[in-house]
Amino acid sequence: MKKWNSAFANLAISYVSIVLVIVLLICSIFYIYFSSHYKEELRSKNQLILENTAQTIEASVLQRVQQIYLDLSLDKTADLRLFTSLQSNLSKVIDMQDLLKSEVASYSDIVQAVHLYDPRQNIMLSSLYGLKFNADQGESAVFLVDWMGGMRSNKHNSLWTKARLIPEDIFSNLPGGNRNALITYAHSYPFQSSGENSDLIIAIDVKEQAIRGIIENMLPTQYESTFIIDPSGSMIAGPDQETLGQQGDYDSSITKVLLSKVEAGSFSDKIDNTSYVVSHQTLLSTGWKIYSAMPSSFFYEKSMVVQKLILGICLLAILVGIILSGILAKASHSPIKRLAHKIRDLSGHTPENATNEYRLIDTAFVRLSDKVSSLEDTLQANSSVIKHNVVLNILRSDYTREELAEDLRFLGIPQEYNHYCCLLLNSGEACARLSSTTMQIVMSWMINLLEAAKLPGSHIIAEELPDKKIVVILCSNEASDAQLEQLSYLVLSEGKQQFELDFQLSWGAWVQEMTDVHMSYNEAQTLMKYGYFLPESSVLKDRSLLERENSLDEIPQSIVVRFRDKLQARQLHEIVITIEQLVGTMRKGMYPADYCHFILANTVFVYSDYLKSVRYKHPVQGHLDLYHQYIEVHNIQSFQDWLVDSVTTFIAQTEKRNSERALSTVESAKQYIENHLPDDLSLEMVSAKVFISPKYLSKLFKEELGVTYTDYVTSQRMERAKILIENNNMTVEQIATTVGYGTAAYFIKKFKEMYGYTPGNYLRQTAKQV
Repeated sequence: MKKWNSAFANLAISYVSIVLVIVLLICSIFYIYFSSHYKEELRSKNQLILENTAQTIEASVLQRVQQIYLDLSLDKTADLRLFTSLQSNLSKVIDMQDLLKSEVASYSDIVQAVHLYDPRQNIMLSSLYGLKFNADQGESAVFLVDWMGGMRSNKHNSLWTKARLIPEDIFSNLPGGNRNALITYAHSYPFQSSGENSDLIIAIDVKEQAIRGIIENMLPTQYESTFIIDPSGSMIAGPDQETLGQQGDYDSSITKVLLSKVEAGSFSDKIDNTSYVVSHQTLLSTGWKIYSAMPSSFFYEKSMVVQKLILGICLLAILVGIILSGILAKASHSPIKRLAHKIRDLSGHTPENATNEYRLIDTAFVRLSDKVSSLEDTLQANSSVIKHNVVLNILRSDYTREELAEDLRFLGIPQEYNHYCCLLLNSGEACARLSSTTMQIVMSWMINLLEAAKLPGSHIIAEELPDKKIVVILCSNEASDAQLEQLSYLVLSEGKQQFELDFQLSWGAWVQEMTDVHMSYNEAQTLMKYGYFLPESSVLKDRSLLERENSLDEIPQSIVVRFRDKLQARQLHEIVITIEQLVGTMRKGMYPADYCHFILANTVFVYSDYLKSVRYKHPVQGHLDLYHQYIEVHNIQSFQDWLVDSVTTFIAQTEKRNSERALSTVESAKQYIENHLPDDLSLEMVSAKVFISPKYLSKLFKEELGVTYTDYVTSQRMERAKILIENNNMTVEQIATTVGYGTAAYFIKKFKEMYGYTPGNYLRQTAKQV
């Protein structure tokens, strides 16, 4: 029994127990974490593949289909607006059909056919079916009516149809034959017109197999259970084109996906009494969702490898832990054994109850602790920490009269005094430049200087506060401001002489009881708040400042509004004047200090928000943390200098950047004017298109081109008019409308003002020259 009760046995058992507990705990955590994490990682990877699949479908199919529409609508060689007048000209109809065929050939991997449809005349020109009158009639119309009818009643400018099976020859009445799964993308022309108001409809038949091929390539293991569904739940693309539009066994989980408001996600569900992990991803351009269901067993089977690995590591760790426990127990027992021998030698005998080394050591430490306790109490009573806490409790008014009388002995006050006054010493901006070590030296030196000062009939207590200020409690037999003056002069002169630092002091009122010192302290604190606005005052003792605390006066909001307006106008001189006016108002007015700080912070926020709105970035500091800079400013004069300097730098950098952007802006405006001569080209409209103000755009035209904006627009319209007159295939009224004039009379007037003769005279002169 003695062997098992020895210190070595206890150490060995303890180490083994700790090893077992730690290993089992860690392995349990690893098992729980890695198993779930691995399964979650597999699900995340599956979701990522689904997201990549969606992006591939968007880029490889949907965006390319939309690009076909843009190619046709923006093709300058074929004006689609003239389609309705081409039916009588078969050669031009053939050219137009060849253009459609070339687009289909360029995108033959995804496109089956392209159709142009005039809803007003019910005429369709198709790359596959040619020119067809009464397009929505006849047996073939059943394959076209979904997009034709959909666009006629569509409030938007485009739509995607559901997938449907269409014969290769829609005009054939023969049964059987090959059928292709197609999805049609229809878009109105012009671009911004709705389907019901469009002049022309461009329809593109997209091969469903192109989308199906992407899914099969990127999701081979779950291809059979992956579909694309539209918002109504109909299947757009899937492994079997015969099941298009159907849901089958996946009905309930597809409904959950459709009801989900998130763009992508996954959840567990039961499908045909089997657990599945269902993932979905939204195709943003169409609103379709990719739906994929994977059996849950797929994730659990792969995590079994991780579980077996963790079990093997656990067994190995236990074995190694037991071996190390024996080694550590032996190593730890050696110093314990030596210490026990030393205690026996010093004590001269072994206690009867000390059956092992631990009990022997414990008994020795109990005796030693008793001796140390009395010494510790004595040291604690003389600790400076107690004095510091007593002062803080006095300032917080946490003492009753009886409790204070008991703790006054820790302050070292030699006698009772009749009057008490609190002074507050603030290093402010001076010590902000010092390191923490240097600042602590300064604080300690000032406290020692104050407590060593000898004033007749007085005692001084000085302590550092948590906010790096020094509080001074002057205990005196008479309420003498002369003593306060003497003490203030000592602090200011020594601070300047020893450390070249400028301090600020504030005086509280004299009180007659130590329990009322907190009132004097609060008054000194209030006065010190105005030191920010009166940095030139070394001693804050003017009681009229206290009246400002209860003032309800408000600084005129027009000053802050003017600062914002001048900032937006970037008028530096006016901004500087406004800042000076704001600072002067705060210094001279009867406004509370906290209210003034609120106005200053609001001014900084106005400035910061404006910099964010114009995306300003400082050339050296990058994005500015203005509020942090404001907090580091220690007085109102420094605030004024900082704000003026920051605004000056901002305006200088902005003007430099704007000069580089001016030429680019003018070129963009000129390009827009050239492309939109028939449209509204007012200064306000064009300035909005190039994202600048009308006034600034007018100024740029005058500076960069030497003409006014209006004169430039008029000259461009007249130049276009001359070209149209020379072509001699339009009336004056048509030319006036084409170049943006509402009436022919006004157009003729402007033309004559520009060239000195009417459009008719110019046409006759041109004819004579020919």
